[in-house]
Amino acid sequence: MNQIDPTTTGVLSRQEIAQLLVADLPLVQHLPDADAALQANGIDLSVEEVATFQGTGALTLDAAGRRLPDTQPLAFDADGLVTLPPGTYQVRFTETINLPANLMAYLRPRSSLLRSGVALHTAVWDAGYQGRGVALLVVYHADGFTLQQFARIGQLVFHRLAAATDATYAGAYQHEGQRPS
Repeated sequence: MNQIDPTTTGVLSRQEIAQLLVADLPLVQHLPDADAALQANGIDLSVEEVATFQGTGALTLDAAGRRLPDTQPLAFDADGLVTLPPGTYQVRFTETINLPANLMAYLRPRSSLLRSGVALHTAVWDAGYQGRGVALLVVYHADGFTLQQFARIGQLVFHRLAAATDATYAGAYQHEGQRPS
C-alpha cells in the first residue's frame, strides 16, 4: 500500500484514511460499518443518541461563565427509530475520533438530511481532539423527520496541516463521551 506523505497538505483521501483506521491509535474507532462509512473524501459518522435541550446556555468572555443547557435524551422505539418534530436537537456520534497533531477535521451533513429539510451544524474539530463529539441537528421540515439509531448523518473530512501544531486541543470537550476502555 502507498505510504502517506506527511509533508503534503489538503484533504485526506480514502486510502489515507483507511491506513489511519488501522494505526496503533486509530483515527476513528467504534465504526458500526467501516466499509459503508469510508467515503472518497472522508468518513461518515453515525448518531447514537438524540436529546432535546432544556434550559438556557451561556457563553461569556471567559470559560468561567460558560453554561451549557441540560439535555434530555430521547428514546428510540423497538425498531431503533425516533420521529423528531421541527426543532433543535443535540446528537452524539457513535464513533470516537482521535485526531493527531497534524490533522484537523470538519463535519458536513449527508445530502439526504438536507434534501429532507434537516440541517447538521458543527464546529471545527481541532488537531489533538479525542472524543465522541456532538452536533446540532435542526429539523426545519414542518412534518418533522424520522431518524434511526446508528444511521450515518454526517461526513467527517480530515485536512492535513502544513506542520503539526505544538498546541493541540486542550479544551473542555477533550475526551467527551468516551467509552470506558
